[in-house]
Amino acid sequence: MNGNYNKSHLFNSHLLTNFVFMNIKQYIEINSEKRFGKPIIKGTRISVADVLNWLANGMSREEIIADFPELGNEQINACLFFAASREDHLGIAS
Repeated sequence: MNGNYNKSHLFNSHLLTNFVFMNIKQYIEINSEKRFGKPIIKGTRISVADVLNWLANGMSREEIIADFPELGNEQINACLFFAASREDHLGIAS
């Protein structure tokens, strides 16, 4: 495969726009009184790390929402966006 193929089909610009402007403060908070100051879903004690671990271990969004009805797709998206934004700011020393 040569490097001159069109990559535009790999991204849904509508979704990308929604994520770029997502206000994660609407869904995620950091409160030293809850979960030792870990980022959590507002109104819950569920941490961003909990959601990411469930996804990484193969749980589907539907399974997570069934087990934790206080969560929805928006909160799961906020967790993913939060993690992606943190990864974007990490510096790696080599």
